[in-house]
Amino acid sequence: MPLVTTPIATGRLGFLLPPMPPLPGATGSGGTPGTTTGHTFGSTNWVTSLASAAETAGAAGVWATDHLFWTRPSPECLTTLAVAAAVTGEATVGACVLQLPLRAPAVVAKQAAALQVLSGGRFVLGVGVGSHEGEYDLAGVPFHTRGKALDTGIEAMRAAWRTAGEPGHYRLEPCGTVPVWVGGASDAAIGRAAAVGDGWVPLFLDPEEFAAALVRLREAAAAAGRGPDAVVPAVVMVASVGDDPQAARASGTAWLSALYGIPAKAFDRHLVAGSAEHCADVAQDYVAAGAAHVIVLVAADDALGSFRPMAAAYNRLATRATRRQPASGPDGAARRWARTDDMAGVGA
Repeated sequence: MPLVTTPIATGRLGFLLPPMPPLPGATGSGGTPGTTTGHTFGSTNWVTSLASAAETAGAAGVWATDHLFWTRPSPECLTTLAVAAAVTGEATVGACVLQLPLRAPAVVAKQAAALQVLSGGRFVLGVGVGSHEGEYDLAGVPFHTRGKALDTGIEAMRAAWRTAGEPGHYRLEPCGTVPVWVGGASDAAIGRAAAVGDGWVPLFLDPEEFAAALVRLREAAAAAGRGPDAVVPAVVMVASVGDDPQAARASGTAWLSALYGIPAKAFDRHLVAGSAEHCADVAQDYVAAGAAHVIVLVAADDALGSFRPMAAAYNRLATRATRRQPASGPDGAARRWARTDDMAGVGA
C-alpha cells in the first residue's frame, strides 16, 4: 500500500537547521576546523537538540540545507534529516533544498523513500539547481546544463517511485508518494514548480514580491492544467532577532558574510532584522501574501535562541482577530528587499 504523506501544517513557521553545526570552541576529538564559530564534531547531539527543541517551540517543519562542497564544514542534508526525523514526532522534515543535479536521481529516490518511511510520511524533498559553478566542477557535473538535469532528475525519481508494488525483481520499495518542492524565484524555477512541483519555496523575496510571484505561479499552473491548490507555496525568510534593529542588522549581515564569503552589505536588503515581534510580523505578512509555510533561517550562531521568541510572537499574532497591514518596518519606513534568481538551499 502507498505510504500516506502527512500534509504540512498550514500557516505555521518552519525552522532551518544551521548550515553548519553551531558548536563554538577548540577542535576536539573528531572535530574539523573551519566554520564561522569553530568546528564540527563526530556527534549527532547538535541535530537532535535543535530539531527536538524547535518542534517544542512550535516549528511545523525542520529543514536542512545542502552542499556537497562548501567554504565551511557542511553536514550532508539527507543524513542530517534522518537524525532529525528520529527525534521529532509531528513536524515535517525536509530538504531546503537539495541540489539534485549533483547526484544520481535513482540514489536520491531511494534515500527519499527511506526517509519518507522512517519519518512516517513527514518528509518533503525540496530540490534546486544551485548557483556555485565551483561546486559543480568538484563534483564533475556540468554546470550550465543543470536546469535540464533537474528536470530529468525529477522525472527519473518519480519513475523510480512508481516501481513500488510492481512484479519482478527490480523495484524501489517500500515507498509511496514523496512530495517534491522546487526551490527558486527565477522564471524557470516558477515555471518548473508550476508544471511538476508539489510545492514551491523561493528565497530572498519580500512579501509583496512573493505575492506577485505566486500569481505567476498559479497562472502557470493553470496553463499546465493543474488546479490552484496543486502547488504548496512556501518561502524562506532570513532573520536576525534583536531589540536594537541596527545592531541586529549588523550582526546578521556579518554572519551571512562569513557564511557566503562575500561582503556583508550584499545581504543588507535580504535580511529581516529587529525585535522578535517585528520578525514575526513580517512572517505574518508572508502568510497574508499567500505563503502556507514560512521557513526561518536565523542569521546567528544561536539559531534556537532567536527562533523561540520569534515563534512565540508569531503565535500571538496569529491569534489576533485583526492583522496589521504589511509594508512598514520598525521605523515606519517602507520595507524593500532584493530578489535573487535561484535558490539551491540556504548557503547556496
